[in-house]
Amino acid sequence: MINNFLLKEFGGRIRYLRIQENLSQEQLSYKTGFHRTYIGMIERGERNISLTNMAVFAKVFKLTVDELLKFDNSKELLEKYKLKTED
Repeated sequence: MINNFLLKEFGGRIRYLRIQENLSQEQLSYKTGFHRTYIGMIERGERNISLTNMAVFAKVFKLTVDELLKFDNSKELLEKYKLKTED
């Protein structure tokens, strides 16, 4: 079964970028068009968002999608991430 590690890492990245831009969740909500509670759920790793929604975040933060998905610990991330077929 896929674990939530990747979702939490992505959510942490969104939170980090939002704080770096000095934005509240409400302000980010306005910029993205997503509901504030949806953003909170993403930041807590509770939502598995679509690629198109990732592109919206990337645009707001003036990044490419691949830049948005760059995590500081990406090597560890891949080692800890389990695929459905690995159970």
